[in-house]
Amino acid sequence: MAAQVAAPPPDSQPRGPPRNVMGAPRGQPGPPRNIPVVDREKTCPLLLRVFTKNGGHHTVEDFSVRGKEPKDEVQIYTWRDATLRELTDLVKEVAPAARKRDARLSFAFVYPDRHGRNVIRTTGDFLDVAIFN
Repeated sequence: MAAQVAAPPPDSQPRGPPRNVMGAPRGQPGPPRNIPVVDREKTCPLLLRVFTKNGGHHTVEDFSVRGKEPKDEVQIYTWRDATLRELTDLVKEVAPAARKRDARLSFAFVYPDRHGRNVIRTTGDFLDVAIFN
């Protein structure tokens, strides 16, 4: 049986600060995700191949031939629990455009689908970073 929430009366005032979709006050992080804790002292890091591009993401066709990926590659050794903040800081170290005050970074992951064709999604083998100024 699903829990039901009664709608507030139309004349009532909202209670407390506005909430985000995770139930936390807006601007605050939601509850922690169920990500296994990685002991970075005992766990070997993985290689994450990162491709940066100014003005937009690379196309799927840019990754269509293995070994002929875009030239603007940065190889980062990191752990599976790395945050986007950590990856952003690493990208800023090697991409001057990402250091600009008004720069925005957009992350997309590139990986082969079950037919062997590359797709761009939220998880994958390569990380494509678009830098917008």
